Amino acid sequence: MRAPLALAVAAALAAIAPHAGAVEIDGRIDPAEWQGARHITDFRMVQPLSREPARHPTEAWVLATPEGLAIAVRAEQPPEVPRTRQRAQRDQGGPMDRVNVYVDFDGDGRTGYNFTLLLSDSIIDTTITNENQFNDDWDGDWRHAVSEDAQAWYAEILLPWHIAPMRKADGGTRTIGLSLDRVIGATGERMAWPAVTFVEPRFLSALERVEIPQYSQSLLAVTPYVVGLYDKVGGETDFDAGADVFWKPSGQFQLSATLNPDFGQVESDELVVNFGAIETFFNDKRPFFTENQSYFDVPFGGLNGANRLIYTRRVGGAADDGSGAGDVRAAVKLNGSAAGFGYGVFAATEDDDAGRDFYALRATRDSERHGLGAMLIRVERPHFDRTADVLSLEHRWRPDARWNVRSVLVASRVEQAGARVDDSGAQVRVDHDLGGGWRQQLFALHLGDRLQLNDFGFLERNDFNYVRYEMARRITALPEGSRYNSHDWRFAVSHRANDDGVHIADAFAINRQSERRDGGNQTVELAGWTAGHDDLILRGNGIVRMPAKLFFFAERFRPRRDHWAWYGNVRYFAEGLGGWDEGAIELVLEPTYHVDDRLSFFSSVRYTRNPDWLLWRGGNRLATFDAETLHVDAGMTWLVDDRQELRVRLEAIGLDARTEQVWRVGADRHARPVDEQVPDFGLHTMGFQVRYRYELAPLSYLYVAYVRGGAMLEEGLDSRFDVGRHFGEAFGLRDSEQLLVKLSYRFGT
Repeated sequence: MRAPLALAVAAALAAIAPHAGAVEIDGRIDPAEWQGARHITDFRMVQPLSREPARHPTEAWVLATPEGLAIAVRAEQPPEVPRTRQRAQRDQGGPMDRVNVYVDFDGDGRTGYNFTLLLSDSIIDTTITNENQFNDDWDGDWRHAVSEDAQAWYAEILLPWHIAPMRKADGGTRTIGLSLDRVIGATGERMAWPAVTFVEPRFLSALERVEIPQYSQSLLAVTPYVVGLYDKVGGETDFDAGADVFWKPSGQFQLSATLNPDFGQVESDELVVNFGAIETFFNDKRPFFTENQSYFDVPFGGLNGANRLIYTRRVGGAADDGSGAGDVRAAVKLNGSAAGFGYGVFAATEDDDAGRDFYALRATRDSERHGLGAMLIRVERPHFDRTADVLSLEHRWRPDARWNVRSVLVASRVEQAGARVDDSGAQVRVDHDLGGGWRQQLFALHLGDRLQLNDFGFLERNDFNYVRYEMARRITALPEGSRYNSHDWRFAVSHRANDDGVHIADAFAINRQSERRDGGNQTVELAGWTAGHDDLILRGNGIVRMPAKLFFFAERFRPRRDHWAWYGNVRYFAEGLGGWDEGAIELVLEPTYHVDDRLSFFSSVRYTRNPDWLLWRGGNRLATFDAETLHVDAGMTWLVDDRQELRVRLEAIGLDARTEQVWRVGADRHARPVDEQVPDFGLHTMGFQVRYRYELAPLSYLYVAYVRGGAMLEEGLDSRFDVGRHFGEAFGLRDSEQLLVKLSYRFGT
């Protein structure tokens, strides 16, 4: 755009600023307040994805104001279309009436934000990376309100300019990516402007480009906290204090810092039983580690979204000397832009002699069709005399609206006790929209056998080569009397081998995901692996030949009707040495009873019977077990009012495993039965929490939590073992019993 024209556009857009400043976020759309806003009426069906005009008229207004980006939505919903007003915990959501705002503040398709407002005035906020990967760990500070009448309901949202880092724009205007949609909870129908949806390979880069006036806001927020913990088992009392700092002097620079961050058990992880060779991934809910973290999220290592170059749970994770969790002394993170480049710096240090130091430096540059990125990571671990460096280079290429190509190259260098190990890896993902509902994807991955990323990242495994091709078709033209709105069919084939040429398996998968007219959904999948090898289960003590495997999965979700909502699934999986004939069955049933729109009781019962559970028992020895597992997760959520929340949750697991056969793996990779004794074993574990939360102000909370739990592993040839006994004994566990009180308050200017 030439300079005179740019100035004219800026002046014209700025002329509406006086009206913008008068917008009051009260859920009532006053035409005078929204005078000069962009009026949007062309909403189209994207669920089902027909892109036909919206079945229920929807209109929106978008207005850039000095205080932030303001959005109003009128969602027509006459009395014959049921409305769902269920209150929800933040980021919990569900099949309720809602509106979504998707914003890419830089308009480059790299990082976006999703703001969801439910008819009940509950909210969800997430970051969006890698086109369509959503992460709800992040919480932003934004304003919202709703109202309704007999024919429609109304939503108003204000997103302050300090909510996200933004590159400096030229000429007084900024180009953002924007999309709006509304969902009818009772039917699952989604209407969007423009007609794009996150189920497609290209979403973030396909948002509508909208030019708005350039505004900037500064923010300084300090959130000190104090926490008191009484340990009833140990008879000890502990007090701690710290603070998080957030400073944004302009849109081009943001700094976050934390001193002595709190790790009190306010948010509890789910109970997991893992005897496998791959560690369990957990999300991070610590405020500092979620603020502006999306800029550092570089997916690498597979299609599983857990694999990434930076896994923030490493900071403050298990200490190198085995003394427990690491004690984080301080951390700092900054994001900014300059001269057309984006940049970010991340640093964290742990206390004590076994403490580690974490560093990351990232830079990006984007154009209309290309995006480049680089990141350098270093972790220093004095306890092991170890230094680990990782370098990544990324490239995104969008030659046109149908193609999207993403590539990542990674190299690692580890020096430990005078020895050095170098290796590399690479992945490429190609998405192609063929038109007519058809699309295809090619994914290829190479991980060197000495590639090491887990000092700071999360990589399920190295020494791996993987190629996968998928063809998919979306069907939306279904008969009027059908129970379904749409079907999404996927057909995939893949090949797996390690870097030494060992064939792990070839595989196929057929999957159908369906959206139903009752607002629910269902999935059916059939998959199989050819005979091959398992190079992980023996933990470096050899490779074992494996028979062909078969998998089946079916699930059904039915949203709330009157008081009840239901979810259930069934899974068949054959993963042991017995092949298809000795597969496991898993059944899951999750009913939820809603007393009213604020009080609900939930439960989940998971039963698994695996007659061929294959486990490593040391060296080249394996054993198969006949195992039963009962996992119950139940509780209640009471949203007392707009500020108060009471949550009760009980989770218990009982597991019984009886030895069926012991095996030794020879040099020829065959597992042969041997007459050796391996004890049966049983496990029971329990976690119980009562948590009260009071919101003092935005992002300021008082927590009172009572937590109790424990775990017990028993071994021995005991005929009394049974899953019911183990499950029952879980409730008597008391390894820990704590009362925690935490107060945090955000002071902002």
